[in-house]
Amino acid sequence: MTDDYQDVIRSPVVPADPIAMDPGITDFMNRNNEPPNLGEIMKMLPKETWDVDTPTSLFYFAVDLLAVVCSMGFLDAVVTSDIYHSLPMWEQALAVMPLQVLTGFAMWCTWCIGHDAGHGTVSKDNKWGKAINRVVGEITHSMVCLTPYVPWQLSHRKHHLNHNHLEKDYSHQWYIREEAKDQHPLIQASHSLRMLWFPFLYFVYLFTGIPDGGHVLFYGRMWEGHSLKEKLDGAISVAISFTTAGVLWSNMGTSDFAVVCMGPWMVMAFWLFMVTYLQHHSEDGKLYTDDTFTFTRGAFETVDRDYGKWVNRMSHHMMDGHVMHHLFFTKVPHYRLEAATTALQEGMKERGQEHLYKLIDTPDYSQEIVKQYYDNWFYVNEENVVREWK
Repeated sequence: MTDDYQDVIRSPVVPADPIAMDPGITDFMNRNNEPPNLGEIMKMLPKETWDVDTPTSLFYFAVDLLAVVCSMGFLDAVVTSDIYHSLPMWEQALAVMPLQVLTGFAMWCTWCIGHDAGHGTVSKDNKWGKAINRVVGEITHSMVCLTPYVPWQLSHRKHHLNHNHLEKDYSHQWYIREEAKDQHPLIQASHSLRMLWFPFLYFVYLFTGIPDGGHVLFYGRMWEGHSLKEKLDGAISVAISFTTAGVLWSNMGTSDFAVVCMGPWMVMAFWLFMVTYLQHHSEDGKLYTDDTFTFTRGAFETVDRDYGKWVNRMSHHMMDGHVMHHLFFTKVPHYRLEAATTALQEGMKERGQEHLYKLIDTPDYSQEIVKQYYDNWFYVNEENVVREWK
């Protein structure tokens, strides 16, 4: 756990000095828009919320890993079969597409387990917890999802500490819509071509370092101030990813590797971008500046979305437990998020602040991400930026 987050946990979050107001309804409404501090929220939640049970975590890890191995193994068996090779190319594509979607979704579910590992919530064992989290993270992210675990962990932690900050957030780049014409020509070109590179966004994020810094080559803001030792530790994850890809490629050949591994990887990347984008973009979502940002204000601007009961569960409540996760990202494992979120909703209602919690029903999630990304890209309206807390 970082020192920054320790400070957030230990003491109530104090907002920027509010502008003096006259007593009355305006004062009440504005005070009622200040989220409770973390200590108050913790009192709303069941005591088992904080129970990180290593065997339970490893059970989910094993189930998801088995799902990837079985689905990818079956896909490989189909692709290497005589029947598959006897088909014309278009029929081959149709034959494997459902299996690629299934395998990619299994990879996404496994990515979610690695996400827990990155936050230290697979295990809190005093002796072995750190090692267990590292091993699970390297297997799920560096190997299965070809996402270097330690570099991702670094940028993702910074995202959590700065969620919904206009300039300091990670994983998201925010541009003011009203300033579009004044932006750099490359940014304007990126917006114009946004649907062309939509399928490759995660690849661009990992390899080019936009907007956080490189996850394969170590440069950019995410590495500022970090030691050579930390970079060498990150290089281990990069080496694991490249070794995994290289072994699979050399054994399968280019064609089969593309169909069996990279096709599902693209599906996994789509899920990852879709969930990440939709959890942090909503019509009434606010961004904060240095003058107005607090940890809890930013957390309550993230969004819970309901993709459907079974999609939520298989995705380990990454979507419908996102607000709770952002409030206590190093404390609550995925299998405690559902009950904790229900308790949060009840607690906020008792405080008369249920309006601060965002839950959006999103059953047509694949259409929603295309629509939202096309309409908004990474733009936010100036009216959604809170520059002064009144």
